[in-house]
Amino acid sequence: MANVVLEYKASAGDSEPQNRPVLIVGQLSNLQQVTWAQVKGKLQPVVSKETWQAALSALNPNPTDSCPLYLSHATVAALPSRVSRHNSPSSAHFLTRLVRTCLPGGTSRCILMVCERSEMFASGCAIARAFPLFSRRSVASRRTDKKLVTVEFITVGQDNGPLDHTTLECLSNAADGVRLAARIVDTPCNEMNTDHFLEEIKAVGMELGITPTIIRGEELKQRGFGGIYGVGKAAEHPPALAVLSHTPEGATQTIAWVGKGIVYDTGGLSIKGKTTMPGMKRDCGGAAAILGAFRAAVKQGFKDNLHAIFCLAENAVGPTATRPDDIHTLYSGKTVEINNTDAEGRLVLSDGVVYASKDLAADIILDMATLTGAQGISTGKYHAAVMTNSEQWEAACVRAGRNSGDLAHPLVYCPELHFSEFTSAVADMKNSVADRENAQSSCAGLFIGSHLGFDWPGVWVHVDIASPVHAGERATGFGVALLLALFGQASEDPMLNMVSPLGAADSSPGDQQMERDCKRRRLV
Repeated sequence: MANVVLEYKASAGDSEPQNRPVLIVGQLSNLQQVTWAQVKGKLQPVVSKETWQAALSALNPNPTDSCPLYLSHATVAALPSRVSRHNSPSSAHFLTRLVRTCLPGGTSRCILMVCERSEMFASGCAIARAFPLFSRRSVASRRTDKKLVTVEFITVGQDNGPLDHTTLECLSNAADGVRLAARIVDTPCNEMNTDHFLEEIKAVGMELGITPTIIRGEELKQRGFGGIYGVGKAAEHPPALAVLSHTPEGATQTIAWVGKGIVYDTGGLSIKGKTTMPGMKRDCGGAAAILGAFRAAVKQGFKDNLHAIFCLAENAVGPTATRPDDIHTLYSGKTVEINNTDAEGRLVLSDGVVYASKDLAADIILDMATLTGAQGISTGKYHAAVMTNSEQWEAACVRAGRNSGDLAHPLVYCPELHFSEFTSAVADMKNSVADRENAQSSCAGLFIGSHLGFDWPGVWVHVDIASPVHAGERATGFGVALLLALFGQASEDPMLNMVSPLGAADSSPGDQQMERDCKRRRLV
């Protein structure tokens, strides 16, 4: 998969399956709306109209199904006919699995995606997840030839006209962002240390014409970033806070995305065991997702100020490592007694969100992180856990998840009941809870929010992606599509406008009055 080139085209052209294998996929009701004329150019002469119709009649998705049309060269596959209210109408997770298992082999292949226009964005991103870029298999490294996968959409239902160049460009940039994030997360720390992550940030900055701001090593300590510095000071490669800033003319508000970029998490002196430490290369998933989403958002024309803040560190063990009982002063000025060095993500993110508020004057701050193992218990393997100080944004995150395929579900937001878990006798707070059976994921998010202040007038959103960041041993690029959809109304791109849950069309008169009355409730 590492040498696959993914292209989205209005028309993939006609070709016999022996020359270019094809997978036709969609919900059965959508497949049944496709005319023979729309697909025959990719199936004839080896597949007849009768064979096509017989295959559709044979499909019985439960939840999915597939049927070969001609040997291993042509297949039709059906997505679930119905999904629950907490799933995406696109059935994005099932689509990724079908592409992985049903797409025939070959150097040039075609995927014909049949869906409604409202599901195109989620479907395009789901297809991208099936083609990870990172591999260090010796056979793969010797291959120089590229394999081409061309994706063509047939839209059904309302607004089923041909795709324009802007739509295809959006799909391509979103897919590139998903694959970029997945590649960074899949790359082990002996390659993806803080030095190399900074190179990835600089490369995106160069592509977009943006010079990153980088605060690193001892400068972090001097400037008061006690969270990032304390977590990363024992590592060979020093910690860093890096910022990419997009500041277009005419911007009306400032948005900051803050990503946890722990390139490896040993747990520090509160060290993880031999079964829980493998896979901790993925602890940079939040920062990776923000980098991929920032690249795509700016390329598609982001109308407001957008800052991507990367909190980079390796939580290593060494003579200078932070000890339990140490007290650090974070960028907020608040002191934190360390009672668990394996609760490090909240420390670096607290510095990041306060920097966004204090130095960048952000109106809306979203932090994204592989923060807690408890997230998988709270909301499962497929749904990110969302916490926010705004009820409207909580609902928007859930809707953005359904529209993008990066599913999300709310956590309890109740600081008056939960924040006492961090009570310290000698500092403003501890960094880990007293009772691990009391809403761990909610408490972890509240720790970050407390450094902004629970009375902070802006919108704060916390997204925990610990489980959805990977499926098995592969990264998913989770978070890229969610961010692009959630902030789609700030984009010039029509497709991102369509999938955004924060559009004017969705606001009642009361909501619009609330937006005018209170900046905290203002939607992008």
